[in-house]
Amino acid sequence: MSVWTERAVEAAVVGALGQLHLNNPDGHHFGRPFLTAYQLAIKVDSAHPEIRQALASELGGAGIGVHHSFAQYLARELSRRIRRASEAGEGYPVEGAFVSKEHLVGLTYRATDGHEVTSSLTGSGYDLSLFRLRDQ
Repeated sequence: MSVWTERAVEAAVVGALGQLHLNNPDGHHFGRPFLTAYQLAIKVDSAHPEIRQALASELGGAGIGVHHSFAQYLARELSRRIRRASEAGEGYPVEGAFVSKEHLVGLTYRATDGHEVTSSLTGSGYDLSLFRLRDQ
């Protein structure tokens, strides 16, 4: 059985996105805010550290010395599931998007334990993935 199934990662992701603080609690025509894969990984890891531990992976970021981080795992798995649901004509509770890296110098996040995590994607050939709960 996969960690995704074994550790109910989808439920953890949906829970993290559902508990996101909304600065426009009365709603906004843009809809819910998106989180980067790093922000999502930090939120999920904060509530469910056993998931990242089961994967034996680092949270992510520049300088960790590995190419398979928790943020990458979440982004890759969500992307696959969103695509599969779309191809099957089904809805998926999470939607994805990209933000361009054009003119972007860097992004730094604060992990739950207080240390700073700098995105490793700003200097790469990849755009930054974003995720949010799909509007019902």
